[in-house]
Amino acid sequence: MALPVSRYTPGIPVPASQRRFGARDMFSLWFSLGVGLMVLQLGALLAPGLGMSGALLAIACGTALGVLLLGAVAVIGTDTGLSSMGALRLSLGRHGVALPALLNLLQLVGWGAFEIIVMRDAAALLAVKAFGAGSGWNSPALWTLLFGSLATLLAVAGPLTFVRRVLRKWGIWLLLGACVWLTWNLFAKVDLGALWRRAGDGSMPFALGFDIAIAMPLSWLPLIADYSRFGKTAGRVFGGTALGFFLGNCWLMSLGVAYTLAFVPSGEVNALLLALAGAGLGIPLLLILLDESENAFADIHSASVSLGILLPLKVEHLALAIGALCTLIAWFAPLAEYQNFLLLIGSVFAPLFGVVLVDHFVLRRRRPAPAPIIALRWDALLAWAAGVTLFHSLVRFYPDIGATLPALALAALLQAAFGLLRRSQAASQKQSA
Repeated sequence: MALPVSRYTPGIPVPASQRRFGARDMFSLWFSLGVGLMVLQLGALLAPGLGMSGALLAIACGTALGVLLLGAVAVIGTDTGLSSMGALRLSLGRHGVALPALLNLLQLVGWGAFEIIVMRDAAALLAVKAFGAGSGWNSPALWTLLFGSLATLLAVAGPLTFVRRVLRKWGIWLLLGACVWLTWNLFAKVDLGALWRRAGDGSMPFALGFDIAIAMPLSWLPLIADYSRFGKTAGRVFGGTALGFFLGNCWLMSLGVAYTLAFVPSGEVNALLLALAGAGLGIPLLLILLDESENAFADIHSASVSLGILLPLKVEHLALAIGALCTLIAWFAPLAEYQNFLLLIGSVFAPLFGVVLVDHFVLRRRRPAPAPIIALRWDALLAWAAGVTLFHSLVRFYPDIGATLPALALAALLQAAFGLLRRSQAASQKQSA
């Protein structure tokens, strides 16, 4: 069955005429995706153990290295014109991409539902504060349906419509205004010198804080080419992506640290949201809450693209079905344990993209893969499996040293070694012939 062609078809390169994203578009998108309620909550997680200075250093170092990797994977999308899973076929083979596509679909459906739950709970909190507990505006069903529908509508419209008509024109300015107001409120009410000198309680080692910070940009690796394939030039895509996500993620995570230390000594995340709801009549939190729908949009759209690599259906139709599924999960399913399962699945993608980066930049030197694409790349799959094994071994036996970078580095080194060995064997066979 022939795959119906649309500008979002994952297995077909985006033609040059439809590549409209420049540096400003990528900056707007990735600044927005770097900002969110979950980013604030991760800052709150770092605050007690590391203190202000230690947490900010971990955030800056982890995010800086993470966005370099994120930008590099974005360049793969621009070089090939393919979606993330479409580009993975070049490294893993036609059949080898099935496993990461299914894992990505599973985690994105879960994260899409979780984003809707986060938005629902924050909106209900704001509604209670504004209208009272008996007003009816704190209904979980109402907010679940509203935010699920909004995220699904954005995903069906697609990234070109969303970024250029919503984010670039006015969404980015509202978000910047919220961040600036929260920063000004902090400077006006808090002795930052005293906050800076407050030491952490030592409950979190710096390496673990670094691992948490770098996990934010790395969590977007399986998605980013779904958007960067619409980029005009690799340099602008890399610069806009790296700068946008670095600024948004560092800013919001640092605010999460500072607000927790200043207003929430206990470190409770719900108390952090209550403190933010009381700032500026809750308007900055409301704007960040609305921005969270963009994260759900990205989850639903990229889940559709991942499924589209396996099924001969249009991405727009898949987005409608997956958005409805995420909304139903958010409405009915308890996700307390599922979130840990999603984090477990997400851990496989750091070593996977160590393989992909080496294959694209070192072995193929940004050139297209030779046609036809082989069915399975066993060497790449082996390198990936070794990285995943190292990741979970470090988490289990050496949790204080961090697992993300060692796993990514091992997978990358093995892929380079296997690739050079394969090239040497091919050269020897050519000479003997």
